[in-house]
Amino acid sequence: MPEGSAARTAWIEALRPDLHRQREALPVDRPGGWLWETEPDGAGGLRPALTIFLTNRECPWRCLMCDLWRHTRTESVPAGAIPRQIDVALKAAGAIPPGTRLKLYNAGSFFDAGAIPPADHVAIAALCGAFESVLVECHPTLVGDGRRIREFQALLSPARLEVAMGLETAHPEVLERLNKRMTLDDFQRAAGVLRSMEVGTRTFVLVAPPFLPREQVVEWTGRSVDFAFSTGIECVAVIPTRSGNGALERLHAEGWFEEPTLDLFEDAVDAAMVLRRGMLLADLWDLERFGGGCPRFEARRGRLEAMNQQQRVLPRVAG
Repeated sequence: MPEGSAARTAWIEALRPDLHRQREALPVDRPGGWLWETEPDGAGGLRPALTIFLTNRECPWRCLMCDLWRHTRTESVPAGAIPRQIDVALKAAGAIPPGTRLKLYNAGSFFDAGAIPPADHVAIAALCGAFESVLVECHPTLVGDGRRIREFQALLSPARLEVAMGLETAHPEVLERLNKRMTLDDFQRAAGVLRSMEVGTRTFVLVAPPFLPREQVVEWTGRSVDFAFSTGIECVAVIPTRSGNGALERLHAEGWFEEPTLDLFEDAVDAAMVLRRGMLLADLWDLERFGGGCPRFEARRGRLEAMNQQQRVLPRVAG
C-alpha cells in the first residue's frame, strides 16, 4: 500500500468493486433499514434501542477497512430527505417504549453538511421527541469547537445527545496506515470537547486491524480500549475487522491482514472487559462468519451476549 493519504485514497478506491449503478439506485426517501435492539442501561438492566440506517452521501474519508460506502449514494441527498427517512422508520417501528435510545447511523458523520443538510436538523430533532437519548456518528476532526453539535443538542432537549466516534486502534502507526486521517491527539481533543458539553460518547475499536501482528492483537485491543476510556469515552464497542471492500482482500493476499477467529475475538473481548473503566460491548453482528462452524457456536455467542448485558467476564464455553 502506498504512503501518504492521497496515494492511499486512490489505491483504496481503485480496489473497490464497481457498485456505482447499485448505489445510485438507492432511494433517498426511505432508510436503508431499521432494527430493534436491547443495550445495557449502565445500572444493571437493559433498555430498548431503535437503530435507523440512513441513506445519504458517502463519507469524505476513505478509511482502509470501511465498507459502509456500499450503502451510500455518490451525491448529497436533497433537503428534507433525511427527515422523511426517519419518519418512515418511526412509523414502521410502532410505539416507542419509555427510555428508548434512538441511534441514527448514516455510514459517515452526522455533522458532515454534505451528508445531513444542517437545514434538516430542526425537523430531525422534532422527530426524536419520544426518545430518552439520540446517538449520532461523527468523525473526530469534525467535532471542532463543538458549535454545530451544541446547536443540535439544544434542539433535542430534553433528550440526551450522544456522539459515536471511530477510534479503531490506539496503535499510532497502524492508525496512520488505516487512512483515518486523524491522530490520537485529535481523538482526545474531540472527546474532551464532547465531555465539556455533557454529550454522551461512544467509540469503536477494531479487533485485528491490518498491519497489526497476530500476537499483538489482544494486547492492542486492551490498550486501545484503555486509551478510549482515558479520554472520557463512556462506551466502547469492540468489533472484529471484516473484509469485503477490496482493499482488505488485497492486504490479505499480501500477508498484511487476516480476519480474527472466534477464539481470538473472545480473547480480545475478555482482555478488554476486565479493565472495567466504562461500558464495553462486543459487536455480535454477523459473528457467524468468524466462527459459525465452531463447536458450540451458539453457546459461545450467548456467552458474549450475556457479558454485554452483565458487564463482566464469564467462564469460557468448553468444547
